[in-house]
Amino acid sequence: MSIQPKLINNQRRIGLTGGIASGKSTIANYINKYRDIPILDADHYSKELIKPNSKGYKEVLAYFGDQIVDHYSSENDINIELLKKIIFNNSKHRNWIQNLLHPLIKEKMIAQCNQFEKNKILLLVIPLLFEAKFTDLCTEIWLVKCPKEIQKKRLIKRNKISDYEAEKIINIQLNFEEKSKFSDVILDNSDDQKLWINTIQKII
Repeated sequence: MSIQPKLINNQRRIGLTGGIASGKSTIANYINKYRDIPILDADHYSKELIKPNSKGYKEVLAYFGDQIVDHYSSENDINIELLKKIIFNNSKHRNWIQNLLHPLIKEKMIAQCNQFEKNKILLLVIPLLFEAKFTDLCTEIWLVKCPKEIQKKRLIKRNKISDYEAEKIINIQLNFEEKSKFSDVILDNSDDQKLWINTIQKII
């Protein structure tokens, strides 16, 4: 059943998505500064939902055990990097945590959209927009285009991981061709020319 009726109908909600390390954050920050458009970030909400003492935190600990806790943190936070490594390498664990968090993230994003009811445009940054079936949150979908090799280089540098690990993480997500079939706008972030700036300035 669609959740659309719970949302404000006259809002323009741009869903920004793309593969990991494709440049979503850079583009989102530009849009925010260019037009002062609020950003709702799914990754930010996912981290909030597993903060110490939250229901999500307790469920993650019950499932993964104490190995997932960063004992050097003052509040025994979940070790996000370790959690990512575990779920990227194990589809069973990945499906479990996605089934836990995706509905909660969606609920949070709906509430946030409605809190910004006076804003005519919102930017929803959702890395797994298609995989998590968040399309009904958006009135349009913008997809970041980035060649796999560039994406991989960025991911290796950013996460300090091997070529093999980067390849594995990228391949977990739907490929660009599949996503592009269901997207309204393609933002080209293939090189240093920042072609996406021209596209954004024409349509927002």
